[in-house]
Order: sequence, then C-alpha cells, then structure tokens
Amino acid sequence: MNEIVQIKAAGEAKWDCAAFGEVMLRFDPGFGRVRNARNFQVWEGGGEYNVARAMRKCWDKRATAVTALPRNDLGWLVQDFIWQGGVDTSYMIWRDYDGIGRNTRVGLNFTEKGFGVRAALGCSDRGHSAASQIRPGEVNWEKLFGEDGVRWFHTGGIFAALASNTAEAVIEAVEAAHKYGTVVSYDLNYRASLWKSQGGQAAAQKINRSIAPYVDVMLGNEEDFTACLGFNVDGLDEHISQIDPANFKKMIATAVKVFPNFKVVATTLRNAKTASINDWGAIVFAGDAFYEAPLRENLEIYDRVGGGDGFASGLAYAFLEGKGPQAAVEYGAAHGALAMTTPGDTSMVNAKEVEAIMKGQGARVIR
Repeated sequence: MNEIVQIKAAGEAKWDCAAFGEVMLRFDPGFGRVRNARNFQVWEGGGEYNVARAMRKCWDKRATAVTALPRNDLGWLVQDFIWQGGVDTSYMIWRDYDGIGRNTRVGLNFTEKGFGVRAALGCSDRGHSAASQIRPGEVNWEKLFGEDGVRWFHTGGIFAALASNTAEAVIEAVEAAHKYGTVVSYDLNYRASLWKSQGGQAAAQKINRSIAPYVDVMLGNEEDFTACLGFNVDGLDEHISQIDPANFKKMIATAVKVFPNFKVVATTLRNAKTASINDWGAIVFAGDAFYEAPLRENLEIYDRVGGGDGFASGLAYAFLEGKGPQAAVEYGAAHGALAMTTPGDTSMVNAKEVEAIMKGQGARVIR
C-alpha cells in the first residue's frame, strides 16, 4: 500500500492497468514530409493506449485497452498491433462496417518526426472513427472495475475532446473507477484543434472540471492547466514553448486547493531547442512536496511523439511498485527520454534499459 496513492494489491485485481481511448493507425514518412511521401511506416498509437502498452511491454504488467474498432481489415490490423504489444482486447467494442466508411472507420494519424529547425508535424484524419462514437452504457465498467478489478486506470483529454459522447463516456468511466477504489490518472493533453468543434476552451474547461473530481493523478503542463482547468499564472504566455518549473509550482498550488483529490500532479519539462535537440526533465507534486528528475540537457530526439506517454507509464509503474514519488518522477522522465529515441508512438525499451540510464550509464555499445 502506497502512503500517497492508495493502490490495490496485485492479488486483488486482474489488471494492473486499464486504458480508455482511441487507438489510431500512424503513418510515418520517416524523415521526409507527409505531403511528398510515397512510402509510410505504419504503427499503432493513442495517447491513452500508449500508457497501457508500455505497462505491458516495458514494465511487464497486466494491461487491457478499452476502445472501439470497425469490423474490417483496418480494424483487424489495429487489433493485431495491440496483440503484438501484449495488451488485452477483451473489452473491445466492434462496430459493423458499411463498406464505405460513412458509419465507422479507423482513425488515421499522419505524423512527421521533424528535424533540426523543422518542427514535428501531425495531420489527423479521424472523423467518424469507431472510438469517437463510444457512448455511456457501451462498456461494462461494473465488470471491469467491480468483478475483474483494476489497480490503475488511465484516460485523457484527447479522447474526451473527440465528441460530447466520448466526454460523457469518460465521466462514466472515472466515476465507476472511483467507486471501486481504482487509482485514476488523467492526462489533460489540450489540443485546440480537437476542442474547436466542441466549443473551444470554455467547453474544455467545463468538461475537464467535471472529470477532475474523480482524478487521483493529474498530468499536464502549464498550457494544459490553463486551457483545460482555467488556472492562470501571471505572466504566463499561452503559447509557451518551454515550461518554467516556478510557474508550474504556482499553478499546482492553486489546483490542489480547488481539487484536493489530486494526490499527484505531474508534468514533463521540455525545452525544444530544435526538433532534434531538447532539454528534458520532469516534476511531480505529491504529499505536499515537489520532486524533480535531473534535467537531461541537449537530449537527442529521434521521434518526440509518445515521450509524455512514456513519462506517464513510468510514473504509474513506480507508484504501482511502491517506490515513492522521487522514484516515480525519475522512472517517468527516463522512460520518456528513451521512448523518444525510437520510431513510432509506443515504447520499444525494457525496464533494465530505463534503470540503466537512471543510474547514469552511457551509450557505449552493449555486447
């Protein structure tokens, strides 16, 4: 039992981690441009799912993903990717496909890595996706949380922003998780492009403030807390490219007063000098104290997508193992750093590799 976050013992639950969100197909043009590409590498990915996949593949924990897919070859392709990641799909919602894609489809995400002065670029094509149609009442949360049992449940603001029904489904999910004593983590992950059709920042704040009372572990940067929860800090530029730890601490001091249920609040600290060179760190608030991971200056980035999800999974793993908040921020930051050294949205490293760089081991060849 952890003193800060009260987590069920492993023997009390079938699942160490469950994630709720959309799983998309990512089309990666390598170091080229989407607009000029003739070939793409295809991966699966999703802000919420990435955490569950890393929980299974990197941390060797039992993970299940709650999402929806169409009954067609693209849906089965995503399912195959999920299975390769070792993640359970027993709570998958399958939707009949009309042969055209008017009624349901797989969401597509075309993402450039960026390089040097050229920033990473994402172009999504996810309208009418199967997951965006998930509504309250479609998932048997009583079975998942009440009968199976889950130690850690992760979802986030990207999925909540897809449609009014997905926001309602997230609220239903976190209420059920809270009822059965499951730790709930939530990544605010503000995306202006997604909230634009849902009513902008005003809608984002209304929905996220409805979700926040059920959250134990809240993740987000300064922009997320401002846009999604309405917490402002004097002098904070809404278009920040670098997080100021001092501003973040001021933000958290306000947030935990409004939402005393936040047991842990965490963020990554990124200064993107170029697309390929970032300073990278993290900070966690837990138990009325702040904990920071060592800043990795001039970290070389291969593919930045998934770094934050890698941080979230490392953080969750450390708490699940009872390692405490200082270890949690260090596991999260190290795993996020490693996740950005490989292509695709998902982690391709293991726990030993994470712990090696936590100990300061260099990049000499391993034989």
